[in-house]
Amino acid sequence: MTPPAPQGPGSGEPAAETILTVTGVDKVFGSGELAVTALRDVSFAVQPGELMALLGPSGSGKSTLLLCVSLVEEPTAGTITIGGTTLYDGGWTGLDLRAFRRRNIGFIFQGSNLIPFLSARENIELALELNGVPRKGARRRAGELLDYLDIGHRAEALPAAMSGGEQQRVAIGRALANEPPLILADEPTASLDTERGFRVMGLLKDIARDSRSAVIAVTHDERMIEGFDTIRRLADGRLTEDAAGPRASGEGKGG
Repeated sequence: MTPPAPQGPGSGEPAAETILTVTGVDKVFGSGELAVTALRDVSFAVQPGELMALLGPSGSGKSTLLLCVSLVEEPTAGTITIGGTTLYDGGWTGLDLRAFRRRNIGFIFQGSNLIPFLSARENIELALELNGVPRKGARRRAGELLDYLDIGHRAEALPAAMSGGEQQRVAIGRALANEPPLILADEPTASLDTERGFRVMGLLKDIARDSRSAVIAVTHDERMIEGFDTIRRLADGRLTEDAAGPRASGEGKGG
């Protein structure tokens, strides 16, 4: 089942040949003797529909890289291009990063980070309304996404009344709301049991295949990456790529 497309001004930018290009990105915190290098000459690209796993031990720079790619943390050097638009080239390029992020990047956190006093439907509606979608259209889109994620029957439930897996599905719906070409997931299964974790990762696979969004998922659990297209690892801020991921080697089941 293909995720329903949004209507009106909430639509994301048209997909480019390459969704994300990161070239020579460094990130240094502090200066002088107190300087800590979190990322060292990181380069990679992600294509439409590609599902990429980013693995590495605690402190390897995974979250820092995700924050740089999501335009929240400013790199120290390098270039970041999303959908053919260069956002960072040794410095921010002057675009409205907040508006660009709303249209082009969906972010899924470790915890669902839902607004506790809003229902499942309202949490998704808010993401759409912030991007200029009229309330009626936002309500329709939110309902379609909840149905796509098999939790339409929980549309009016508050987060506290939902299971962890249901909350994370709502968070995925919120990330998909504006049909972004790039979806970033930071340890999306960390707070879930193994079964629910596999379900969430299965959803990310379906989303990459169905919507042709590029999906990058940070995880420390290698059991969760069966069927991923690309596996990259960070160690001491340096990025490497597995010669053959599960899908490439024929071991994975795909989407």
